[in-house]
Amino acid sequence: MLKRFPPKYATPGELPALQLEGLQWTVAHAFRNSPFYRRRLETAGVSPGDIRSLGDLAKLPFTTAEDLREGYPLPLLSVPPREIVRIHSSSGTTGKRKILCYTRKDIDDWLQMFARCYEMAGLSREDRVQICVGYGLWTAGAGFQLGAEKFGAMTIPSGPGNLDLQCTFLLDLQTTVVCCTASMGLLLAEEIHGRGLRGRLNLKKVIMGAERTSEATVAAIKDLLGVREVYDIPGLTELYGPGTGLSCAHESGIHYWADYYILEILDPDTLDPVGPGEIGEMVYTTLGKEAAPLIRYRSRDLTRLVEGACPCGCILPRHDRILGRSDDMIVFRGVNIYPGQVDEVLSRVDGAGSEHQVFFERREDGKDYMALKVERSGHLGESADMPLSRAIAAEIKRNLMVSCSVEILPHGALPRSERKTRRIFDNRRY
Repeated sequence: MLKRFPPKYATPGELPALQLEGLQWTVAHAFRNSPFYRRRLETAGVSPGDIRSLGDLAKLPFTTAEDLREGYPLPLLSVPPREIVRIHSSSGTTGKRKILCYTRKDIDDWLQMFARCYEMAGLSREDRVQICVGYGLWTAGAGFQLGAEKFGAMTIPSGPGNLDLQCTFLLDLQTTVVCCTASMGLLLAEEIHGRGLRGRLNLKKVIMGAERTSEATVAAIKDLLGVREVYDIPGLTELYGPGTGLSCAHESGIHYWADYYILEILDPDTLDPVGPGEIGEMVYTTLGKEAAPLIRYRSRDLTRLVEGACPCGCILPRHDRILGRSDDMIVFRGVNIYPGQVDEVLSRVDGAGSEHQVFFERREDGKDYMALKVERSGHLGESADMPLSRAIAAEIKRNLMVSCSVEILPHGALPRSERKTRRIFDNRRY
């Protein structure tokens, strides 16, 4: 079937030339129009004419979240203010907000990418898309809604929470696609299951973003809602917002839109490229963003690249799910632990439920201790707790090389959230 939102290149061999052209434009545009970038590039001794190959990307200085905060209210601004048609802000709660601005072209590019996500997920114009994410300054609501309208599907902007309303619309409008955070998806799925509504729904797909997603959560949502397809959609306000990639239907990674930005995976300490399949920090450089272009922006998000051709046939490259953040890394008894690694371990233990919490504390003996609270699967009883606890502790020891205590809780015992669920608690005092 002819794609309405295809990649800007026809074969993988054409991508480097496309990216180089975009990189050269971005550096020249930023140097010419952004006082911040001009100072940063001059300090690094780099001018637009120095960018002759993709290898020259390594000459460029990095940009960080602190740069955005220090440049408040309109950091990285590279166009006259009259060309700005919208602003969005990150959902961060510490310090000044990171505000990003958009030109008309930036919005059009973002919606083109988002419509590609819906197309890649196999939607048609007959679909009915219920959008259960936050609206306002956050990019999610506007992105999901306007992307669906660009694609041409019916859009139901129900927003987060309000489970009675969500269930009413799912039933009365016969929604076929739900867009939400993973936490909201699980909350909604458990509500549908509890009300016994599954057999009356017409739901086919779930598209989730805004937070790290574990395989256990995905499996629970599929089971409780009776859907076969759950997609992971990455998103970063600084880049554009959600919609800059989508997980593959073959569940073999997330295709990212390399025709709109360059993604580097770098060691967060050395800032050198990591080896194939190794975990590193996601660093972004945009190829055509006008109002607030990114040059080697350190996202702090961690993932790994997925090598080789994808079985789905899509030529766009892939990265793995987000495994955590470099600034969320926990050092426990000399071992670096990322939140996503705990998710990965639990997803491989039969009987472990979709929700867990991890606690770190320092006791009076001066030693650090790690404790897990893990829900058991809904079909298990208390008799499974002891063997399940031993199995989880053994898998944590084998995979993360640390020892921990494991407490098994009944299904539904841990708190749910309509937004992002906190699962890591480091209570140590340094």
